[in-house]
Amino acid sequence: MTDLQEFVDTFELLGDWDQRYQYLIELGEQLPPMPGELKTEDNRVKGCMSTVHIHAYPDPEQPGAIQYHGDCDTAVIKGVLALLIQLSSGRSAAEINQLDMDEIFEKLQLDEQLSPNRHIGVYALFEMMKNQARAAQQNASAPA
Repeated sequence: MTDLQEFVDTFELLGDWDQRYQYLIELGEQLPPMPGELKTEDNRVKGCMSTVHIHAYPDPEQPGAIQYHGDCDTAVIKGVLALLIQLSSGRSAAEINQLDMDEIFEKLQLDEQLSPNRHIGVYALFEMMKNQARAAQQNASAPA
């Protein structure tokens, strides 16, 4: 579980946006491969210009925590996806729901750097992550 402040500190150290974009691209490249069977229409983010898939699942080693698989066909958005996965993974659905996309955009100055269409897509992505986290947590706590 990564704290937003860690990303803010890294972004401030990097300085200009060329370096920050490169950092986002590197984050995306470090994202573990998403299993092909999870790249379904149900896991595809609608409202995003890029093809983005996200899948939340209960952490088998940490009861109550959620983990994610994700992938994207666009380097910078894949980096934003990786950043959101790092911010969300290891948290409960309630904690994930408390994360504020506006705050993330503001503190990382993404609102100034991403086009309005990308902005909408990232919001759709994060909303799907929250919805999937709630569903994964409900499924994990349902009696067998």
